[in-house]
Amino acid sequence: MTPNTPTTDPPADARPAGAAVEIRGVGKSFRGRRRTKADRAALHDVDLRIEPGEFVSLLGPSGCGKSTLLNILAGFLPADSGSVAVDGKDVTGPGADRGVLFQSPMLFPWLTTWDNVLYGPRARRRPKAEAAAEAENLLHTVGLADFRDAYPHELSGGMRHRAAFARVLINKPRLLLMDEPFGALDAITRASMQRFLLDLWQQHPTTIVFVTHDVEEAALLSDRVHVMSGGPGRIKASIDVDLPRPRSVEDTETLEFLTLKRRIREELDATLPSLTEVAS
Repeated sequence: MTPNTPTTDPPADARPAGAAVEIRGVGKSFRGRRRTKADRAALHDVDLRIEPGEFVSLLGPSGCGKSTLLNILAGFLPADSGSVAVDGKDVTGPGADRGVLFQSPMLFPWLTTWDNVLYGPRARRRPKAEAAAEAENLLHTVGLADFRDAYPHELSGGMRHRAAFARVLINKPRLLLMDEPFGALDAITRASMQRFLLDLWQQHPTTIVFVTHDVEEAALLSDRVHVMSGGPGRIKASIDVDLPRPRSVEDTETLEFLTLKRRIREELDATLPSLTEVAS
């Protein structure tokens, strides 16, 4: 740059496509329901850094605290210890900067697809014309433009999930939290939704934290897979997914993918109790 070259500051909204997440020393326990039952430690000393725009999966055995950690990130649960920050701001409750998708699409059954998608903008009193234009665009993106007047019970399982994606994305979250969103789907619909998510993330990049029990799903979707140990949960291993994008479900048949899948499986198996431990 020469001395005569004018300098300009970047626009205030020139931020990465997703949020940065910082988790430090997070712990969480749940009290026993009866006095005779001891507290159960769900998480212990969890440290995790997620870069802006990164797609990460949390993988681990049942009861290792994956969903608990996701709920803390969402602001639905407080951590007992440690800190959680999104874009440098401490998480103290739910916020518009975070969107959450569960195993069930959680659509309002009395609202049409159109009204479900527009529920958030209307609640926040966004300009009607702007919100309607975004809803129209999103319904085309998720392939539901012809089903805008349909109610949830009139949609297939995959279509309900796509409607839920549109309802979350219209709020422009910088962090998308997904708790086994495809876990209840049959194998064919699940593969279709994985393709859909890969394509959608390319069009609407944001930071994603994805909880799953499925090694293949984690490897296919993620930039990084974090394997959690059994309760109390903590990050046992972090594995970079050095596979080129864009990806497709067909990539799961390549040697590189199978090698990665085996490595993740070995880390996951190391967190599981042995038969001797189970018997004792």
